[in-house]
Amino acid sequence: MEDQPQPVNFTVRGQKTTTQKHDFAKQLRRKMTPAEAKLWARLRADRLAGIHFRRQQIIDPFIVDFYCHQAALIIEIDGDIHQYQQQADQRREAFLRSHGYRIIRFSNKQVMQEIETVLEIIYLQCNQ
Repeated sequence: MEDQPQPVNFTVRGQKTTTQKHDFAKQLRRKMTPAEAKLWARLRADRLAGIHFRRQQIIDPFIVDFYCHQAALIIEIDGDIHQYQQQADQRREAFLRSHGYRIIRFSNKQVMQEIETVLEIIYLQCNQ
């Protein structure tokens, strides 16, 4: 008999997820890309003006790169793979927006070369 996924309480209120998805999110946190690690170093521990962020946050069927609950803001860092999955990204974004989330995207290059500008945009979006 195949193991049935067990629901796990997670940090977004009212949301349940599977142990497998929770474990996958943990794995993604351990294996961040250089751009994700650079941005996380500036967002973690409420370093951006006291605003709290989570990384590799499960939201419904997806795992988003960064999430600010107080602003319902999702931050996605796009690597080269995203040029090949634009339709999937559009469907994902439409689903998340339909559930009240706002999404901003940055390329790996933007994060690596223009971190101060990226942080300013995030700060402004969180304070809208």
